[in-house]
Amino acid sequence: MKRLANNVAWISGATSGIGEATARLFAREGASVVIVGRRGLLAEKIAGEIVAEGGKAIASACDVSKPEQVERSIQQTVNEFGLMDIIVNNSGMVDVRMLHDYTIEDWQFVMDVNVRSMFISFKAAYPYLKSQKRSYIVNVGSISSFVGQAGTPVYTTSKHAIMGLTRSIALDYASIGLRCNCVCPGITDTPMLHEHMDTTPDPAETMRQRLRRVPMGIALTPEDVAKSILFFSCEDSSGVTGTSLVIDCGYLTAAEWDSQAGTKFQDGN
Repeated sequence: MKRLANNVAWISGATSGIGEATARLFAREGASVVIVGRRGLLAEKIAGEIVAEGGKAIASACDVSKPEQVERSIQQTVNEFGLMDIIVNNSGMVDVRMLHDYTIEDWQFVMDVNVRSMFISFKAAYPYLKSQKRSYIVNVGSISSFVGQAGTPVYTTSKHAIMGLTRSIALDYASIGLRCNCVCPGITDTPMLHEHMDTTPDPAETMRQRLRRVPMGIALTPEDVAKSILFFSCEDSSGVTGTSLVIDCGYLTAAEWDSQAGTKFQDGN
């Protein structure tokens, strides 16, 4: 039996990268998925492809920085599928600049997208989550939930905050059958990563330097992260709540690392 048969998953940031990979994996595992993202036409395209492959999906154009749009998207989900029992809070953005260069508005916007949106989705979905015997929230953090990252002070702050929010939800809502966990990816080959790399003088060299700090020598794929999100969104992870899973090809295992030799992972084997 498919692991997410009869489940309904609302997935933010699902029009590219980790969110898109998660939506496609969830659909293959039997879930009805809601493709949530600002780019409505792209959301419709992805939902259409999932349906064409035999899955169940709808598109939901939504800017997660706007509470009224998140609330409307949650209601759209329930109206379409009759319930909701999985939330994947994946929307996020990075803004590369020094702290003194931020305006108050700049700071607030990043926090709204990366953290406040998770509060809004939970609040809007709470009546439906508590009506289920089991429900699941997976928040997407980062290795920056644990360590600093140069030139991204607000992003790093937001990712640390996600860990605290995850633990609080897990603690306060276990009584309704809800489990809340956090996945924390390392270097992942997504459009947001390339957006970050493109702010450097030589993006390709920057990537090579970054990967020399990774024992496995490779970047994650969105599909790698999606598998861990699936684990937290079903009873494969029963008994696990309020915790995090670091998926980083070994990035955080050592304070200093400079890989000089190749690895079998780089060969795709």
